[in-house]
Amino acid sequence: MSNRTQIVCLHEGENGRSIDPVFINSLLKKLRPSWIRPWGSNVVRTKACGGRKSLIEKMPKELKNCINFGGDTTLMVWADIDDDMNDGDQLKGMFWVEAQAAGITQAEFDQVIFIFAKDRLENWIQFLATGITNESQEGPRVKHGTAVATAAKTLAMRCKGQVKEPPLPPSLAWSCINWNKLVKRMQH
Repeated sequence: MSNRTQIVCLHEGENGRSIDPVFINSLLKKLRPSWIRPWGSNVVRTKACGGRKSLIEKMPKELKNCINFGGDTTLMVWADIDDDMNDGDQLKGMFWVEAQAAGITQAEFDQVIFIFAKDRLENWIQFLATGITNESQEGPRVKHGTAVATAAKTLAMRCKGQVKEPPLPPSLAWSCINWNKLVKRMQH
């Protein structure tokens, strides 16, 4: 891990085939968290982890790496809730079971920021572009980075309170609550 890395983002997908890194980097670059100084190209590191099962298995080791790295290195986990989960809390519980098995304490686990889209990140992109989405159906696939980056910038405006309507879809609202927990923790 680079000595300037301050946010490590694990996500589903494969390197070069996932829109997640574009969305994550665009969002964090636009948000520019106040505790990260100086801002540079290696402040955020994204890591594709394959499917959700693999992501769950890799999370404890990555959390230990962040803790060992010290400072304010934050682990964010980006995943899809999919149809086999009721909500973000249920999926977060699966991560907790794996973390406990790896010797992670509750206090350490509580440092992880979980960002969970209901079905796919594309639902959020659809919502951010049009103001509507149906999280019970998969959003249309997005393959072009420009649309992804534009949606992430729109979300950053929402996170900063510059735009408030229309109401966020449930999984995005759940994830924003987790982001706000990080912001509050880092400001103290």
